[in-house]
Amino acid sequence: MIVCVCRRVSDREIARHARAGMTFDEVQLELGVATQCGRCESCARDVVAQCSASNPVAALHREHDSRTIQLANAITESNAWRSSRQLPAA
Repeated sequence: MIVCVCRRVSDREIARHARAGMTFDEVQLELGVATQCGRCESCARDVVAQCSASNPVAALHREHDSRTIQLANAITESNAWRSSRQLPAA
């Protein structure tokens, strides 16, 4: 989805930069997000916050268990991805 209409920047572009470790200010400087009309700033900040390396994408908590299960940040990091990518021998 296009987040910044003025600069035609998508949420995927912002997420890619955030996952690479860039802060909102760095993404803004690199992509020009929220530098013209400014209407996209809150949405762009949300995308950066959700995708930044310091914030995990998701975690599961069980009510009766104190352990936290960390999910993969990307599908390519999961065991399911690796096993599905292996093709059976012909």
